[in-house]
Amino acid sequence: MVGVPGDKISYKNKRLSINGVEIEMAPDGQYNYVETGLSFVTAQRFQELLAPAHKHAVLMQSDIPPVRLSDVKPFPFRENCVYNEGGFACTVPRGIFFMMGDNRDSSSDSRYWGFVPDENIVGKAFLIWWNFDEFKRIGQSIN
Repeated sequence: MVGVPGDKISYKNKRLSINGVEIEMAPDGQYNYVETGLSFVTAQRFQELLAPAHKHAVLMQSDIPPVRLSDVKPFPFRENCVYNEGGFACTVPRGIFFMMGDNRDSSSDSRYWGFVPDENIVGKAFLIWWNFDEFKRIGQSIN
């Protein structure tokens, strides 16, 4: 979750900003994985600092645009967002939230299917149930 009601979320040239403040990112090496269809992917890993005590890894691929415009669906409150080749900007409406995946260039998230209503958030992820790419992660705790 990167946006709560009232937040202005911007993702321009692969840099996330919340309410006009660019989120800190530090390079953290390279990450390789196999995607569905057995395509090998090399991504750059970064440590992103969303809150003072909440640092997490994100992956990005330099050859993928910040948003695939053809994949953006019509969704409720879509008029709160502006999209272009460089990224997007959205204002999160009351009672709903904005989600972004940590594998930024391979995630299907609020950029594409819209905001998440409060009543749809029913818990917190704490365990990796299944991982097609890294079976050894199955059953591990999420930090």
